[in-house]
Amino acid sequence: MSAHLVKEGVYSVGCVDWSVRNFHGSTYVTRRGVTYNSYIIKDEKTVLIDTVHAGFTKEFVENIKEVVDPSKIDAVIINHIEPDHSGSFPEIVKLCPNAKIYGTEKARQGLLKYYGACGDFVSRWISVKTGQSVNIGRRTLEFIDVPMIHWPDSMFTYSAFDKILFSNDGFGQHYATSKIFDDEVDYCSLMDEAKIYYANILWPFGQLLAGKLAAIKKMNLAIELIAPSHGLIWRKHIAEILEKSAYWAANSVQNKAAVIYETMWHSTEIMAKKIADGIASEGVEAALIDVSKNERSDIAAYILDAKGIVFGSSTHDNFMLPLIDGFMHFYKGLKPKGRKSFAFGSYGWSGEAVENLEAVIAESGTEKVLDGIKVVYAPSKEELDKCFEAGKEFAKKILNGN
Repeated sequence: MSAHLVKEGVYSVGCVDWSVRNFHGSTYVTRRGVTYNSYIIKDEKTVLIDTVHAGFTKEFVENIKEVVDPSKIDAVIINHIEPDHSGSFPEIVKLCPNAKIYGTEKARQGLLKYYGACGDFVSRWISVKTGQSVNIGRRTLEFIDVPMIHWPDSMFTYSAFDKILFSNDGFGQHYATSKIFDDEVDYCSLMDEAKIYYANILWPFGQLLAGKLAAIKKMNLAIELIAPSHGLIWRKHIAEILEKSAYWAANSVQNKAAVIYETMWHSTEIMAKKIADGIASEGVEAALIDVSKNERSDIAAYILDAKGIVFGSSTHDNFMLPLIDGFMHFYKGLKPKGRKSFAFGSYGWSGEAVENLEAVIAESGTEKVLDGIKVVYAPSKEELDKCFEAGKEFAKKILNGN
């Protein structure tokens, strides 16, 4: 992807990773690929904001050269040091020998751990925090600390002249495209990816994000563009993404439920279906989700605003099955407060899976509102009736808030 004009004097020079399908190890499936966004501002001084994944360094440098000779760059701003944003940093330090480098103190420390004192960048480093800024001519770039959105080093950069918020991992989406603006792609697809991104990247930090969004609102920044480091630049749907981000950060939930399970010989699956039928019979939306057939990143997006989450597993070797076990570990890390839950499962001779599930439910902060349901071997009609009634009762608790 070549350089693109974003606004007069502002260019997008990042790269598109069309083929990547796993992000953050195997935790996040990126069906639409990924972009690594970086920006150049040309004023009396020229500034580069963020770099890209190391595997795209050559392409990145060529994009920069379409706009400016890298040796003429006066400043490099590092909003976040995660390798998908800082992988090209050592090469940029070398190609921009006169550039001052701005970032948080945590960013400086992290870059030293990742890359050592490459290019003697420390001698050119300026640690910044909220309230500090740098003038580059007609523009003054303001820095805003956003620690844990989503790493301790993270910050935003704001250009009042351009009315652009460079938000790095804030308001991102994993969406590979040759377009650069939100109104150039399908809106529903874009918002789906924004929700998946939030659920998998930012959900655990919702309380911090809510506070930071409130603080930014008080700053009364005029924003015409939000330029994240992943995905499309927001220009038409800024109000929508800010509203949605605030909604998700507030841990808001809807009257819907997911029945998430793993099965061995279909007995747990049959139970899951009856529980989901019972939930739906009370008018509550219910999704049936087999963890062996659905990606955890997609599951996270569905349950992001679900009030009820039911977990099921067959028992194997005195424990829950391995895929649901991995998902439960992932689920606990999301810190999903304010949800309701219960557990169920089938077994042959011991039946520990339900207790295993209930232990993680408790550790996650999710409220167990019904006793677990166990079935030995295959469920009888009476036991399936019990599953259906449990689903109905669970739905009523979702609707009634108790």
